[in-house]
Amino acid sequence: MPECDYCGEHVSEQFERVFADEDGRLFACPGCAANAGIAEAAKERAKNA
Repeated sequence: MPECDYCGEHVSEQFERVFADEDGRLFACPGCAANAGIAEAAKERAKNA
């Protein structure tokens, strides 16, 4: 089962397909980022990775 690379929470495969970067990394999920800001949090965390 896929998981968030930032907090380790499990996410669905559909969530992974939508929000993972081109290398398959997830920098945010509903567990560690507000639902409305997942894309923004992921983008910011990816810059700092």
